[in-house]
Amino acid sequence: MSDTKRIVLSSDHAAIDLRQAVATHVAAKGYEVVDIGPTTTETTHYPLHGKAAAERVASGDCDLGIILCGTGQGIMMAANKVPGIRCGVCSDTFSASMIRAHNNANMLSIGARVVGEGLALAIVDAYLDAEFEGGRHGTRVDMIEG
Repeated sequence: MSDTKRIVLSSDHAAIDLRQAVATHVAAKGYEVVDIGPTTTETTHYPLHGKAAAERVASGDCDLGIILCGTGQGIMMAANKVPGIRCGVCSDTFSASMIRAHNNANMLSIGARVVGEGLALAIVDAYLDAEFEGGRHGTRVDMIEG
């Protein structure tokens, strides 16, 4: 169906297993998953994967992005360097909901060495189920976009 949201997923080598679990979970929720890897546990560089996923979102090819590395921090920093990206790293469901509702985040980052699979999937659900509230939050997002 044409209004199915496309979600790009990427990670570094430290988060492949969790990324694959997230991909399965997101697909089961009815989203189209665009998993851009990597596929092997050979050491790789999270900035490359964060940037590649962010470029898919910024270009409009994908509606949202979920990226993962050991802590979620480095890959998030790389993604946020791409103009138009608002990515937050979350280790709890409240923050995941709020980055959508208040910050209109178009990407979510998760640390595979920080949260287990069950919590990670709950974080993904909180992020995907939230909607941007607009209003005063829209003014603030505009300030971020500067």
